[in-house]
Amino acid sequence: MSDWDAPALPPPKPGVYWAYSDVLLMGSLAVPLLVAAAGLVTLPTLFWGWKPPAKAVPLLASQFVFYVLWLGFLVAWLKGRYRRPFWRSMAWERPEKGWGNCFAWGVVTALGVIALGGVLRPPQMEMPLMELLRDRTSLFLVGGFAITLGPLWEELAFRGFLMPLLVRNLTAVPAILSTAVLFSALHGPEYAWSWKHLVLITVAGVAFGWMRQHSGSTAAATVMHAGYNVVFFFGMLVPRPS
Repeated sequence: MSDWDAPALPPPKPGVYWAYSDVLLMGSLAVPLLVAAAGLVTLPTLFWGWKPPAKAVPLLASQFVFYVLWLGFLVAWLKGRYRRPFWRSMAWERPEKGWGNCFAWGVVTALGVIALGGVLRPPQMEMPLMELLRDRTSLFLVGGFAITLGPLWEELAFRGFLMPLLVRNLTAVPAILSTAVLFSALHGPEYAWSWKHLVLITVAGVAFGWMRQHSGSTAAATVMHAGYNVVFFFGMLVPRPS
C-alpha cells in the first residue's frame, strides 16, 4: 500500500481521561476569554494613542492573546486536575510517514475542496474576512497567522481535545463528522454563514479528522491543516481580473 492510499480507520486508541464536563468548561470559557483578549489589545490605543499599522493587527493580536489564555487554562486544568502531561495527552507526536506527507495531504485536500467549490458555486458576496484582507499588509499578516498559529490552536482544540473523547463514545466516523461540523461552525462568522462555504469547511474538517485518527497524531493534522491553508493563501496572492 502506498503512502497515498487511504486506509480504513483504525479503532480508537485508549488513554482519553478527560470528560465532557471538561469540554463544556473549556467551551464556556471561550467567550469570556475572547472579551478579555479584545480588552487587553485595546489598552495601547486607549492609554497611549497607538494606531495599528493595518486593519488585521488588532484582530490577530486579540486572537493570539485568546489562544494563549485558552490553551494556558487547558494546560493548567489538565495538569492540575489529572496530573497528566499536556502534549502527550493531546497526541502531539511525529507521524510515522513524516511531516511532508501530512503537508502534501493538506495540499491535496485544498485542491479537492476547490474542485468541490466549482460544483457548489458558493456566492461571491461581501464577507467580513474579505473586508479584512483589502490591504496588502493585512493579507500577509492573516496569511502567516493562518498557516502557523491558526492550525495549531484549532487542531489542539478540535482534533486533540474534543475528537478523541467523541471517538471513545461514538466510534471514529461519527466523531470525525461531529467535530468537523463544529469546526465549520467556528468559521461561520468569517463567511457570513454561507451554507455552501460551511459545507466546504466541513469537508476539510473531515479530512483533518481522518488524518488525526489514522496517524494517531494531532501534530500530523496540524501540519496537514497548515498545508491546506497555504494553498488558499497563495491563491489570494494571485491577481484577479477586474
